[in-house]
Amino acid sequence: MLQITNLRKVFNEGSINEMVAIRSINCLVEKGDFITVIGSNGAGKSTLLNLVAGTFTPNEGDIFISGERVTHWPEHRRAAYIGRVFQNPLSGTCATMTIEENFALAGNRGKKPGLRWGVTRRDHKAFQEKIRLLGLGLEYRLKDRVGLLSGGQRQSLTLLMATLQRPRILLLDEHTAALDPPTAAQVLKLTQELIQEMGLTSIMVTHNMRHALELGNRLVMMHGGKIILDVAGEEKRRLTVQDLLNEFAKLKGDAVADDKMLLI
Repeated sequence: MLQITNLRKVFNEGSINEMVAIRSINCLVEKGDFITVIGSNGAGKSTLLNLVAGTFTPNEGDIFISGERVTHWPEHRRAAYIGRVFQNPLSGTCATMTIEENFALAGNRGKKPGLRWGVTRRDHKAFQEKIRLLGLGLEYRLKDRVGLLSGGQRQSLTLLMATLQRPRILLLDEHTAALDPPTAAQVLKLTQELIQEMGLTSIMVTHNMRHALELGNRLVMMHGGKIILDVAGEEKRRLTVQDLLNEFAKLKGDAVADDKMLLI
């Protein structure tokens, strides 16, 4: 489904501020994989997702989606293949547009532009049925502007919108980090349900080691722009939080102490 080959990303290359964010990463994501990605701040987790999404262009290496080389495709062209939910609940929706208008935009993601009614009666009914799954009563508020909703409501809608067209890959970049614990738990539950029901191939970045262990079939740990651990199946199920901390303890440098505080 997703193949990453010899990927390297350098910011401010050749300058005094040069920073190597991704160092020759190779990774194969199989169809149906649900991968959780952990690592300390600056490990390269979000940069890797941005490279897959097309927000950043790699300095070296290639990215293939379903066998198609998309390395230099712009972000809007990859949008037909990729669904994405950001850490900031405000990033995935347009505050000045209504709920149904936001869903209409999501429904046209990756399609050629053309002239048509923004939201048809059929669309309205379909959106109602989809949003009813949230159990938040938002199916009766489709004419409300999204800016009036809470962060948790917006993030739930963003997750639905990201999966409206069944993406080939769903990217989740710490999508519950900005939410309060009860709301985060609700969004995580919805995430699991959508991924399982739709059989989505998903990559979820998280700072929470318990979430990384409990969710998905595969766990990847990053450090210094590299993948230092990649486990799946029974090996993943046997892992504990202490095991993950021990992996960081093997690394040299001051980052280890910070990781124990960040990865909880």
